[in-house]
Amino acid sequence: MKYIFEVTMKPGFTVEEYASGWLEASEIIQQSAGARGTFLHRKIGCRDTVLAIAHWDSKAHRDAKDDSRSEKVRSILARHAEVVSVTVIGEYDEPEWQVLPPR
Repeated sequence: MKYIFEVTMKPGFTVEEYASGWLEASEIIQQSAGARGTFLHRKIGCRDTVLAIAHWDSKAHRDAKDDSRSEKVRSILARHAEVVSVTVIGEYDEPEWQVLPPR
């Protein structure tokens, strides 16, 4: 499943600063059962906004993760809560259909 959210930086905070903390927290979160990786995409034409996509084996795995186990993750998330705005786009199943380019 995919957990997708958009993050917009508040004035005075940069995407690079966000990405630094995001990478640190993600390395710890990715040790959770069912974690399959995260991706951060910068929005074209909007330098202060990114799209985050977290991949999980299942919604149950994502729901079971416990960010409170790590002081470092708690600290990063608390800091980000002050300097970014997060809009959850949603939780999505793996694709039922896909069209890939020929190889």
